[in-house]
Amino acid sequence: MFGNSIKEIETVVSDYFNGIYQGDVELLRSVFSKNAMLYGDIKGQPYEKELDAYLETVKQRKSPKDLKEDFKMEIVGVELMGRLAVVKAHLPMLGYNYYDFLSLYYTDGKWSIVNKLFAHVE
Repeated sequence: MFGNSIKEIETVVSDYFNGIYQGDVELLRSVFSKNAMLYGDIKGQPYEKELDAYLETVKQRKSPKDLKEDFKMEIVGVELMGRLAVVKAHLPMLGYNYYDFLSLYYTDGKWSIVNKLFAHVE
């Protein structure tokens, strides 16, 4: 019904990983819905940003690639229901042990990340 959904979702998440790893703001923008929101818990500190503010943060920091970190990001699981999907991902980087829950929605012929929840886990 929505193409090869799992494969397409994995491609979106791969682009997300590469965007973060390389600090590629335009690649990241391409996988997020323009109205996406990001919420997190970073060592007990709340985090809430709209997409543009998040992308500005990525643009201003050194990327994991620039810091010569190994690429260790991976998909842990995918849940799919029609045009909705949730991806659990592990992103150890920049001195953090992040886990993400990415909500994706299929619209206009493609999957986009509409929400990101994340936390650093000790």
